[in-house]
Amino acid sequence: MKLWLLRHGEAEPVARTDASRNLTVYGQQQVREAAVQLQGRALRAVLVSPYVRAQQTADLVCEVLAFAGVRQTVPWLTPESDLRQTLRELDGYAFDELLLVTHQPLVGALAGLLIHGHRQQPLPMNTASLALLEGDELAAGLMALAIHKHPARS
Repeated sequence: MKLWLLRHGEAEPVARTDASRNLTVYGQQQVREAAVQLQGRALRAVLVSPYVRAQQTADLVCEVLAFAGVRQTVPWLTPESDLRQTLRELDGYAFDELLLVTHQPLVGALAGLLIHGHRQQPLPMNTASLALLEGDELAAGLMALAIHKHPARS
């Protein structure tokens, strides 16, 4: 299995609610650069946090890739989502190659758990950072970090 993890691009610092924060122009640029790394990949599905900045990130990725696969908004990819619930939910997806568009601290903690088998070593994920985890099984400690890219600084 190949699990791609993408943190949303840079977002405006303040909005009415955290969930309603939009991507900045720079954040949009970051996402487009990250999306290029996904070109030619066999992505079958994109699962996205309901937060605006994640939705906008997924929109841009799908546009750059001309993605025609499954795209689904799921409530368990928000910043403070429970790792155990996220793993339980992911267990229900039978795709060989899947992209999650989500937030910190969830994305770093999820990657760290899948790679190391514990929560004490989260993977650093800046805005629009992209990681690929590979393994035979989506389980704590059984995935390997194959790619870890951060966007170029402006």
